[in-house]
Amino acid sequence: MSKTEETQEIAASKAGMDVKTARKYLKGRRLPSEMKAARHWRTRPDGFAEVWLEISEQLRTNPALEAKTIFAALKRQYPDRFADGQLRTLQRRIKTWRATEGPAQEVYFVQEHRPGELCESDFTHLTELGVMIAGEPFAHMLYHFVLTYSNWETGTICQSESFSSLSEGLQNALWELGGVPRLHRTDRMTSAVNNLTEQAEFQKNYQALLRHYGLEGRKIQTGQPNENGDIEQRHYRLQRALEQALLLRGSRDFASVEEYRSFLGKLFAQLNSGRRGRLTEEMDLLRPLPDRRLESAKRVRVRVNSGSLIVVERNSYSVNSRLIGEIVEARVYSGHLDIWYGGQKVDQFPRQRGRTNYRVDYRHIIDWLVRKPGAFANYRYREHLFPSSRFRMAYDLLKERMPNRCDRRYLEILEMAAKEGEARVEDALRLLLISERGKQTITDKEALKQFLARCEQVPAISDVPIPEVSLTSFDQLLSSGGVQ
Repeated sequence: MSKTEETQEIAASKAGMDVKTARKYLKGRRLPSEMKAARHWRTRPDGFAEVWLEISEQLRTNPALEAKTIFAALKRQYPDRFADGQLRTLQRRIKTWRATEGPAQEVYFVQEHRPGELCESDFTHLTELGVMIAGEPFAHMLYHFVLTYSNWETGTICQSESFSSLSEGLQNALWELGGVPRLHRTDRMTSAVNNLTEQAEFQKNYQALLRHYGLEGRKIQTGQPNENGDIEQRHYRLQRALEQALLLRGSRDFASVEEYRSFLGKLFAQLNSGRRGRLTEEMDLLRPLPDRRLESAKRVRVRVNSGSLIVVERNSYSVNSRLIGEIVEARVYSGHLDIWYGGQKVDQFPRQRGRTNYRVDYRHIIDWLVRKPGAFANYRYREHLFPSSRFRMAYDLLKERMPNRCDRRYLEILEMAAKEGEARVEDALRLLLISERGKQTITDKEALKQFLARCEQVPAISDVPIPEVSLTSFDQLLSSGGVQ
């Protein structure tokens, strides 16, 4: 109430209160909020007084019990005694009990992060984002790495929480960063920690990885993910940022894994752009990288069986039939396998996921299949011998028009694809399948060979001739006054 008014009546009227109330406040020389006395009495009877001892005993025994659960139990035990409107009263009573008599709650202690000291990493699932590669759903994970002081982060696409994924992801992060912090903390992932021992020691291959980079390993306690809180928080924020970036892109379908990997790299660069100041502080304290990376592959020596197959990590892969009976070394990486024999790399193919899966390449066995065409009809892995839908359509056409010789004829086409190039043969089949005359050509081995020979290859962009421009023409144009 302003003291500039002429009378108390005018001041009280402008303040929106009765003049007697205004005089009371002036006389008391206290604010209205300071004059309100605390109420220590109840305005209505306590409906839970008779059962509160029972309720408090339940809460002491099971502190996690919710008020709704207790109220529902009371209504069943004492029918027609409690009304639904009393739930809020019980909730207030229990809230007060928890604050005054309940068990102590867990305290989270804010940690002080020092530059160049600690990095954390973990795996996070990204399949729920609905990313697709060439129209097919892409089930994948991300090895996620973060520096706890600057929050600089990066990640590597992987398919499982294997040691090879951990090794490749950690090394990719360190080499991209350009230095090595002092500590590396993970949760109790089995690729790093042997949880079967009482002390839960680090796995031997993980210890070797830490020694190579001079890192000191740390692990969280069982059931305490908050100890790895920085990376857990970065998981949440990264997935939210990735979801927004995909929405902005307008499509979740990528032409290849490489395009998706490039998309992720740009997102990490954008997220890290605001952390350069604190990152600079960290870079001054990071230790130098070793001279080379540590090989991330798991080496497995296996013998090639009579079906020209090897079994690696419970999945089967075909290799060249020349290696039947020989022992080869499979180097298992997070996303692919390298096959070595006699100190030389002889093959590479994508790694199969899961168990009891097969990957059979017709190029490895086609030379013997054409000699034994009768084996094709009941070959266990026959479906792997159709490289694309065009080849399947060609086989169905042959089965319809020459059922007795369809297998032999199709295997001859496969042999042609192995020698002349699969893409070239597939393109020829695409052109021939659209006309009756073309379909006749598919059934004739020599006619198909002649067709392939006649097919004109589209010249590469680099082969397009560009005539040299004579600069004298510009001199002539200028001298003639053609340019004003």
